Amino acid sequence: MSLGKISLALFCVVIGLAHAQDSPQDFVNAHNAARSEVGVGPVTWDDQVAAYAKNYANQRIGDCSLVHSGGPYGENIAWGSADLSGIQAVQLWVNEKADYDYNSNTCAPGKVCGHYTQVVWRNSVRIGCAKVRCNTGGTFIGCNYDPPGNFNGQKPY
Repeated sequence: MSLGKISLALFCVVIGLAHAQDSPQDFVNAHNAARSEVGVGPVTWDDQVAAYAKNYANQRIGDCSLVHSGGPYGENIAWGSADLSGIQAVQLWVNEKADYDYNSNTCAPGKVCGHYTQVVWRNSVRIGCAKVRCNTGGTFIGCNYDPPGNFNGQKPY
């Protein structure tokens, strides 16, 4: 096998791995791993919620702007300058756990933790997520949650 064929084969394997991290099951698994850590039941993929997420992600292709849709679902969004995977986006949200204090149900001063609390919100049991590569070269990922979470005065679990 020539070096060119080896390089092409490696390239195809790397591309395949990147796309494998964006399947509905990958998003579900990443969410459920975080939820199981705090004793919350699993989420399932919902095609209707996913269609909403895809429709909104497609609206962000032109600018990759981190603007929420304002729709009927809970929502987490992420942007990456590289080819951000769905698993990486969920991990960004879950990493906010370090800044969340369950006892006071607050975020650390100057920190954000609402993405994390939406991921683990007990009553949010259906999700749909979408990823688009933006014209600007970035990647936009959005996950929507049904029913929505993050209600003032309520704890996620």
